[in-house]
Amino acid sequence: MHTRVRVPDFGGKKRRGEKIVMLTAYDATMASLFDQSGVDALLVGDSLGTVILGHEDTLQVTLEAVVHHTRAVISGARRALVVADMPFLTFQVCVAAAVRNAGRLIQEGGAAAVKIEGGRPSLSVVKRLVDIGIPVMGHLGLQPQSVHQVGGYRRRATDPAGAEALLTDAMALQEAGAFAVVLEAVPPDVARSVTQHLVIPTIGIAAGPHCDGQILVSYDMLGLSADSAPPFVQPYARIADTIRSATQAYAADVRAGRYATPGAAGVAVAASN
Repeated sequence: MHTRVRVPDFGGKKRRGEKIVMLTAYDATMASLFDQSGVDALLVGDSLGTVILGHEDTLQVTLEAVVHHTRAVISGARRALVVADMPFLTFQVCVAAAVRNAGRLIQEGGAAAVKIEGGRPSLSVVKRLVDIGIPVMGHLGLQPQSVHQVGGYRRRATDPAGAEALLTDAMALQEAGAFAVVLEAVPPDVARSVTQHLVIPTIGIAAGPHCDGQILVSYDMLGLSADSAPPFVQPYARIADTIRSATQAYAADVRAGRYATPGAAGVAVAASN
């Protein structure tokens, strides 16, 4: 039986130079498969709004939805650390509300930690959560919950001022007690600089190879997304093609009268007795 990954293990992996492997997960079956494959941590991301619920962005995702999917992921994960995203407006209103909402993700959802977008504006929330024993993962660079404010899904920290601001935010999150920080859609040299300055690990997504770990939306990694994956993603499978082919074959067999459930006759006899 594998030992469950804990929050302090992230820092240990960075000190030893071991890369951290993360994926998003939304249900027990996929969480179990990822867990069995040795993934270190699973993020119940608010990306469920786009890949599961079909929304155009993550802003419509509710706390109840993340609690629901976190419970499912916890049911399938026996080893991986499970982190739950704090959705839009669950931590921005006030510290007290953030504490209540994060507490629900831990108490009702079963998560081991929460992830919060933003740097200096989020510091009071991060510090308070850490002070009461809730581990926090930060998220800098492209922040999907701010998509309207920044005018779309654009790379961040692409000039010296932006890079300096990103580093300042990362250092502030570390000082506030965050145990790791996601760097999304920033130039690789900027991600490398932040990684070298921080004691806590960085987890990259579209941020180059120099971070202490990597995370991808699992549906993109598996080639399962309905639309094409983002250009920075390297799909490791084409599961969408497999599903379409299998479904078309099943439909053809049913329509041609060729399909019969194995053992169906026995089931019918048993049911009639």
